[in-house]
Amino acid sequence: MINKDEKLVAVVRDRNALLFQGRVESVSSFNDKGPFDILSQHANFITLIKKQIVLHLAAKQAQKIEVTSGVLKIKDNVVEVYLGILR
Repeated sequence: MINKDEKLVAVVRDRNALLFQGRVESVSSFNDKGPFDILSQHANFITLIKKQIVLHLAAKQAQKIEVTSGVLKIKDNVVEVYLGILR
């Protein structure tokens, strides 16, 4: 049974550090097709991202991280983001 109230786990890293790790309501970013959002139980996929990533936390709070280049992967309700690996 799908639990739509289940939160995502997000992990954001760059070459030097872990920038964020924790539970989020949703994740927003941009790829070559435009803006997109990831919610709980999202289909598995991988994409190159740009501009920014927004981690939507509880209570309508958001953490924005600027992105020049990165890779985002969503699988099994875990969003992994690797920043600055492309030049």
